[in-house]
Formats: sequence, structure tokens, C-alpha cells
Amino acid sequence: MAVTLIFLGRLADLAGMPEREIDSPLDWGTLVEELEGELGEALEGEKVKVAVNGKLLADKRILAASDGDEVALLPPVSGG
Repeated sequence: MAVTLIFLGRLADLAGMPEREIDSPLDWGTLVEELEGELGEALEGEKVKVAVNGKLLADKRILAASDGDEVALLPPVSGG
């Protein structure tokens, strides 16, 4: 049973792939623990947002994903 992680923008570069499957159930602590190194540190950034099945979470620390869910990790938006 798995959750699909979708990495966007700079987070995909850090992950080295656009998506990855991870065992479910999944909460915020488990996600950060699983994605260690520079990617894990980037997730801790205040401006990184998380969406579950297309719905943006108001607080990423309340992440609760189960089998078949899609979790998108959205980096800060840049531009001019």
C-alpha cells in the first residue's frame, strides 16, 4: 500500500525525480524522516506547501495520507 509523492519545481530537482511512491499511512513526521538530506531540509521551509489529492493543506504538519492518495510538494513560487 502506497502514497504517491509528486515533487514540483526545485523539489523535483532535489529529489532527482518527479514522483515517488512511499509506504502508507503517511504523516508529516514520517515524510520528513523519509526524505532526508537537502530535500528533507527544503520541506521544512516555511514557504513549501503540501496538497493532498489536489487540496492544499492550511498547515502541512497536519498531513495524513493513506493508500492511493497523491501528495504534491509545492516549492515557493518565484517570478517577477
